[in-house]
This record gives sequence, C-alpha cells and structure tokens, in this order.
Amino acid sequence: MRDFRKLEIWKNGIELVKQVYRLSDKLPSEEKFGLRSQITRASVSVPSNIAEGCSRNSEVEFKRFLEIAIGSLFEVETQLVIAQELKFIEEKELEIVFTLIQKEARMINSLINKIKNS
Repeated sequence: MRDFRKLEIWKNGIELVKQVYRLSDKLPSEEKFGLRSQITRASVSVPSNIAEGCSRNSEVEFKRFLEIAIGSLFEVETQLVIAQELKFIEEKELEIVFTLIQKEARMINSLINKIKNS
C-alpha cells in the first residue's frame, strides 16, 4: 500500500480542487445543481481516485484508478471550457487551472506508463 499523501500527483490534484471551487463560486446561482455540482464533483474525483488506487494491492488495479482519475481530469477541463464558452468565467481566470490540469495529466500519464512498462 502506498502513502498517497506523499505523491505529487495527489498534492497537485488537491490544489486543482481548491482552484476549481474558487472558480465555481463565479458561476451563476442557478448553476448550483448543474454545472457547478458537476465540475466540483469531477475535480474531487481526481485526487480521490489516486488515493483509492494507492490502497490497492496490485499495479493493475492502481493503474485502473489512475485511468479513472485522468478521465475525471479531462471532464473538469471540458466543463471549464463550457463555463468559458457560456461567458460564466473569463479565459484569463482559467489559465492557472488549465496549467494545473496539463501538469496533472502529464504526471498521471507518466505514472501509468511507468506501471505498464514494469
């Protein structure tokens, strides 16, 4: 069993959640049960799946949870693009989050490939 708290990908995922929650406050109140709920749940799913994967005893299972985490990461990115397209959030406000998403995607993919090749 791995200590997920020591993993940089988990720490980056937590930072992503904090940034997404800050941005979600900018969404209209009528989006509370729509886009806001969807985007925050998807962001929380990223570090949560990394942590859950760390509890698994096999590399195959850990890799599967990493794949789920990256799927959630792309879901967050898509939802942020939708929020931007709907003019709920300015492009400039999204730069930090998109940078975090790109970094997280590279790190998760790298770990997935490392597991595949071992």
